[in-house]
Amino acid sequence: MLDTALQNQLRDYFKKLEQPVVLRAYPGEHEKKAELHAMLNDIAALSDSISIETADESAAATEDNAQSTLQGPLRFDVLGQNRETGIRFSGIPGGHEFSSLILAILQTGGSPLKLDGGIQKFARGIGVELRFQTVVSLSCHNCPDVVQTLNSLSLLNDNISHEMVEGGVFPEFVEKHQVQGVPAVFLNGEPFANGKLDAGQIIDKLIQHLPKDATNAQANGASDASAAGADADDAALDEAAEFDVVVVGGGPAGVASAIYSARKGLKVAVVADRLGGQVKDTMGIENLIALAKTTGPELTQSLAELLGSHDISVKEHLRVESIQTGESTTDRKTVVLNTGERLATHTVILATGAKWRELNVPGEKEFLGKGVAYCPHCDGPFFKGKDVAVVGGGNSGVEAALDLAGIVKSVTVVEFSDSLKADQILLERLERTENISAIVNAATSEVLNDGQKVTGLKYKDRAGQDESRETEVEVDGIFVQIGLLPNTGFVKDLVECNRFGEIEIDAACRTNVPGIFACGDATTTPYKQIVVALGEGAKASLSAFEYLLKLPQPAEAAEKSAGEAVAVA
Repeated sequence: MLDTALQNQLRDYFKKLEQPVVLRAYPGEHEKKAELHAMLNDIAALSDSISIETADESAAATEDNAQSTLQGPLRFDVLGQNRETGIRFSGIPGGHEFSSLILAILQTGGSPLKLDGGIQKFARGIGVELRFQTVVSLSCHNCPDVVQTLNSLSLLNDNISHEMVEGGVFPEFVEKHQVQGVPAVFLNGEPFANGKLDAGQIIDKLIQHLPKDATNAQANGASDASAAGADADDAALDEAAEFDVVVVGGGPAGVASAIYSARKGLKVAVVADRLGGQVKDTMGIENLIALAKTTGPELTQSLAELLGSHDISVKEHLRVESIQTGESTTDRKTVVLNTGERLATHTVILATGAKWRELNVPGEKEFLGKGVAYCPHCDGPFFKGKDVAVVGGGNSGVEAALDLAGIVKSVTVVEFSDSLKADQILLERLERTENISAIVNAATSEVLNDGQKVTGLKYKDRAGQDESRETEVEVDGIFVQIGLLPNTGFVKDLVECNRFGEIEIDAACRTNVPGIFACGDATTTPYKQIVVALGEGAKASLSAFEYLLKLPQPAEAAEKSAGEAVAVA
């Protein structure tokens, strides 16, 4: 099953295992059982630290009745040295999920978790039982982020467990929970989240979900193995971290800002919900000068490597809750994270980017993952042979329609304006694609449903004589592609923003607050392009450096303060 090159690569990875890892399979018969066991045997053969065992039938039956809603032989657990980890794979983790399995083995065997220390501290402090299940598609490139994050949380706390569920292998589970988009996350049997989700968003949702006293660190159920050294790490986190520059955002603008700042010898921190930002979801990039062609994941990896090559503190999967300024414009600012961690800094560069813009019509949020989707790459396969609509006739909308046309029965593009606004080359491709049609001058007004799933879309004809008249289109899925919304909600009362929520900046990326700069898609910069964001990020860094050079040094500040006191006296 594993080719020679992959075997050699994994063999090198597994040399890092510090503790034995057991893959515990479940008994029973299944047509795909041989395929699963072939994969597990191939993996175990690459390291003496990895072994396979079969769960005792009576113990498996007891466990099934007590915990699992999924039964049968197409499951296995990842066990650590003399302890349960709570990590289970139900299905055959191939495709994109193969990396989730390998990472689970490595982390169970002692490799560091890819989670910020603040998140780890939060997870260790959870004192209630959390049983996560994530339905995935092996072709989904967003699913591994969720699976790997929840697996890591399971390793940190015995109260937390996580089960990856391959949707194609367990159709009854998919049907029972009306899953129409992945990843679909369930917590203790109830819907928890759906769609693209990073560690920061998972933590945010947990904070909202958990009772206030559920994160008492003294009452948590973290195992002795995972808690080793945790007290020392937590003590270090509680100390105020001080920086010259804190960059908020990990997309092209944020990374450029951070690298330029580090090259100036400044002490830099980057806080990002995920590195790459919106770029990570772009499959084809052909307009980044100096690169003939690349993809979002490839560019994101390159950005991460660049950050790693400089002395920069990267705090990924975290979100900034607020930014506090001092009484004086020269006072240090405090950046407060959603885990409670605080960073002190002289300057802040806001590079928070943008997110998918929503329709804000009845039924959209309620049926997210049940017919409403934002990512055609991830959720398109769920609508194979079905009729779908794409709302939005710009480049992203027409590109989505072209991508979906090869999977679904038909695509209807619904555009608010009187014509499609995509580039001419895309429009020509659309014209040549027989199963794509377009409706223009259409204002989407409602997502239709039968209470369980999407059944259609309702729109108002803006060109008709009676604009109140609504027309219905029968579709099984709706992909929303109407542009981006700046991620600036947490600073709208701190810096000046325009009516679109974009941060107002001058030619040097300065905001109206001294010491706070902004760049990229979150700002009033007119063109939302990767190459523009890179340049703006560099510009913001240079402006921040110039600001720092003009700040009074401690001795100068003390002398000035004393002089002012004498003058007052």
